[in-house]
Amino acid sequence: MSIFSGDDRHVWADAFIAGIPYAAASGMQLVATGPGHASLLLPARGTWTGDAERKLIHPGCLSVLADTACGLAVLCALDEMEPFATLDLRMDYLRPAVADTDLICKAECHRLSRSVAFVRGELFQPGQSEPVAMVSATFMRATANTRRKDTDAAGAAAQASNKATTPRAQPTPAQAASSLMSPASIEPSHVFVSQPAALPETLALPVGRSPYVDFLNVHQQPQIEAGPVFRMPFKHELIGNPMLPALHGGVLAGFGETAMILHLVATNPGIGGVPRGVDFAIAYLRSAKPVDTFVQGTTVRQGNRVALVQVSIWQDDPQRPVAHARGHFLMPREETQA
Repeated sequence: MSIFSGDDRHVWADAFIAGIPYAAASGMQLVATGPGHASLLLPARGTWTGDAERKLIHPGCLSVLADTACGLAVLCALDEMEPFATLDLRMDYLRPAVADTDLICKAECHRLSRSVAFVRGELFQPGQSEPVAMVSATFMRATANTRRKDTDAAGAAAQASNKATTPRAQPTPAQAASSLMSPASIEPSHVFVSQPAALPETLALPVGRSPYVDFLNVHQQPQIEAGPVFRMPFKHELIGNPMLPALHGGVLAGFGETAMILHLVATNPGIGGVPRGVDFAIAYLRSAKPVDTFVQGTTVRQGNRVALVQVSIWQDDPQRPVAHARGHFLMPREETQA
């Protein structure tokens, strides 16, 4: 028998959002819920701008919103509370999202099997009848809701991704509104110490060129082999699951997308513009600890108009990535010579 009825579902969903540090810090707001359905709003904020010159929202912001909304849809499809985690996420960018404008993701859990939840959704901006992006995601049900002891990287257990829901004990919806996934559940003993960067580095972009890259505080290390290595320093606002704790899966996606774009810029001197995302897909291999995170990209194929890039995202050891991602990008057109 379902624990959800009427307003209870909305209360649980509100508590779910309030308990995610990234969602709370970004001001995400629940718009509507229903059986297997959820709509989530990301309020306009200058921080979400990815391309200050063209005044466009960074695609990573769409990924974070979509990942969170899809998780809400799974929550609303369950008969009783249980932990779950993102297995993979795919984004299709249909048209640019305009900066300083709200974003809304409407997600639907269209299939709930014993082990896996399948979710799809669309992202809109107010005043537009057509979606700016579409999302498709899968989630593993009944995942662990506490982290195994991380004594060394080689012995750590592989886990699906970054997002578990509530503790196994079932509080009432009223209790959940105040305590579910509270950031206070991150005890000092659970927070890992970030490792210092091994190589000299600089900011990936000058401050102000991409406010979202500034928000992630992305640094770039010297270019080696296939391309430069990028580092995202840990901060509390990037947490998606305070129970483990672990970074938000959407943040990993946003960092991966950022690294892809920066990789293309770094490996194409004189490109004369910013590559624009066509699609993006990420597979989560294990939960990402609250420590600094690294990415390195590889250009799989580059034609006159489209480039395919893949990245590996890791923390303690490049040989044990927390996620793999790939994406297609439209390359800037060369200016017509007069």
